[in-house]
Amino acid sequence: MKRSIDIGILQSQSGNYAALSVISRAGLLRGVAEVNASPDYDLCFRVCGRDPEGRTDRYAPLCREILRETGARHIFGCVTSSSRKEVIPELERFDGVLWYPLPYEGFEASERVAYLHSCPNQHLLPLLDWALPALGRRGYLVGSNYIWGWEIAQIARERIASLGGEVAGDRYLALGDCDSSHIINEIAALQPDFILNSLVGESDYAFLSQLRDLRDRTGARLQVLSCNFTECEIESSQGGAEGLIAAGPWFEPGEGRGGSIAEVARRSVHELARLLHGRPGAERLSLADLLRDAPGGARSRLDPTHFHAAQPVVIAQIREGRFHEILRHAPRAADPYLTARDRDLPSAPILRVVS
Repeated sequence: MKRSIDIGILQSQSGNYAALSVISRAGLLRGVAEVNASPDYDLCFRVCGRDPEGRTDRYAPLCREILRETGARHIFGCVTSSSRKEVIPELERFDGVLWYPLPYEGFEASERVAYLHSCPNQHLLPLLDWALPALGRRGYLVGSNYIWGWEIAQIARERIASLGGEVAGDRYLALGDCDSSHIINEIAALQPDFILNSLVGESDYAFLSQLRDLRDRTGARLQVLSCNFTECEIESSQGGAEGLIAAGPWFEPGEGRGGSIAEVARRSVHELARLLHGRPGAERLSLADLLRDAPGGARSRLDPTHFHAAQPVVIAQIREGRFHEILRHAPRAADPYLTARDRDLPSAPILRVVS
């Protein structure tokens, strides 16, 4: 008979990034159903779910509630980096682990978080390395006004400069702000070779729709790049995402709409199940101990030093409403602090004192 283990799911079912959180939750529940039905595991998961309703201030209290009022030590969820950072102190206080299935901006390595999706050396840098030779050297950066947008823009500026390019503009919108008319007007005036779009949720869909209208009026190319746009958002963009080029670990073939968000979420549940199989009580171990002491057959994709997963790199374009692969790289180890980037970036200028 399988032993039962509580797990938490902390995903919003409403709010301005609901398309991402709803599909992530669907992937998690699919993974739970597969684990529970599989004879390959001696355990089953019981879900303790909470809905933060897209409000950043609700993530920490609900995380605390799961950890204090249920038997769950492992929580799957969060979408934005701000929500992830909100729950880390609660995970530290109550001895929990977050399994985070979304792409993010790097420069973090908490022993309380398993980073299952891509970081910049697995999405942004390969995308820019492909884009500048293929599209041109003048980029325009637009993003949501929080840590994801800021950090992606900072890394992009450095990479574009190292490749001999330039940033023509750099603008931000608050999460949920759908009025990007001033940004659209600036793009129309500057005519960049590409637009790196790091907007999230409803802001993203409105921007893409307004950019499509500009393209239709002027005939301008206005190529959009993204490291966070996925299949589940194509419909929400109402045609505005047509032609968008994205980077990620996986794009769904055929007419599916789950994409890497749902798939990484599903696989994250299996990842935990493999690490707990045949190890009664292991659910209470720290993430480091869980990875370090895992039996050989449970070898994880997560690096035991920084808790990020190795990922393939795929670049794909939306044509006729679905992604088509352009380029694929072999799986690469995560480098969340970009420790290898110095050799790729221009050196600082030599300063001398003059009088």
